[in-house]
Amino acid sequence: MISLVLIVLLILWIGPQQIIDAFKTANWGLLILAMIIHLVAVGLRSIRWGFIINKPKEFKNNFVVKTIGLFAGNFSPVRTAGEPVTAIAGKKINKISLSEGLSAGLTERFFDFIIVGLLLLISCIWLPKIRYLAIIGGILSLSFVVLIYFINWRENASIWLYEKIHPLIERLPIQEEVLDNFYEKAVQLLKSMVTYTKSFTTYKNLILVIILSALSWLVECLRLLTVFYAFNLEISFVAVIIIFLLANIIGVVTVLPGGIGSIEISLTGLFVLFGVPRALSGSIALADRLVSFWVVTVLGLIFSFYYAKDIFDEIKKFSIDLKISKK
Repeated sequence: MISLVLIVLLILWIGPQQIIDAFKTANWGLLILAMIIHLVAVGLRSIRWGFIINKPKEFKNNFVVKTIGLFAGNFSPVRTAGEPVTAIAGKKINKISLSEGLSAGLTERFFDFIIVGLLLLISCIWLPKIRYLAIIGGILSLSFVVLIYFINWRENASIWLYEKIHPLIERLPIQEEVLDNFYEKAVQLLKSMVTYTKSFTTYKNLILVIILSALSWLVECLRLLTVFYAFNLEISFVAVIIIFLLANIIGVVTVLPGGIGSIEISLTGLFVLFGVPRALSGSIALADRLVSFWVVTVLGLIFSFYYAKDIFDEIKKFSIDLKISKK
């Protein structure tokens, strides 16, 4: 609801007619190219996913799993549903264990935040106008890196963190035996995740994953640059990197599903800060989200419907297992 209100406010602030006029003059060939570039970025993330789960040759399955996960993340706060749904889809489609899927998802997040943090801190050297914002964004990103490291690489730390959260779960109206069973399964899942993560963690593997992560983010920045060209505007690639990454960090911090509303507004505001006219700023932000966020959402929705029965069966099976009393 908040996201919808923010989008409406943005459109009213820009002026609906001005947005329509901007889209009329846009180069739709370049907008289609931007959409293709975004799908290339998703493809790179699919290759990365396949490499982490040791299924590098199953590109089609990997692409479907990643798209379903991105779709789920798009409609959950801080994209928190992305990793669990990706892991469940991976279990059914890639034939991996749930712990492997969750480990892979957190590993991806780990390197995504490293890349975002480093790019922001490096890029701010050339753009003093928003240097402090970039530094704050970089520090926030690297803070998430530390948190994920303790969850995904340190067994004792991950269990300690869960034990701090479990009392909150105990307050829910759930039977005691189910809670006990859930606790045991959660602890075992964390142990299995850390074991798989450590088995994957070699110098060669980490270098390849960080290269794929950097490429996927840079390709997404290239998509935004292409959207700029579609509206007959030019901007430096360094500025695009900082604007795009800052907007994504703001989307995470605001805890809105998929950053809907907050990312569009932050993109618009940052564009204006760089001297882009207000009407074009909002139009570029909306167009960029259209060719990326909403295109992947539609694809993810289609794939989710196709595999819905398998995914829901897996969720149902997990729920039933929780109700089984300890023997």
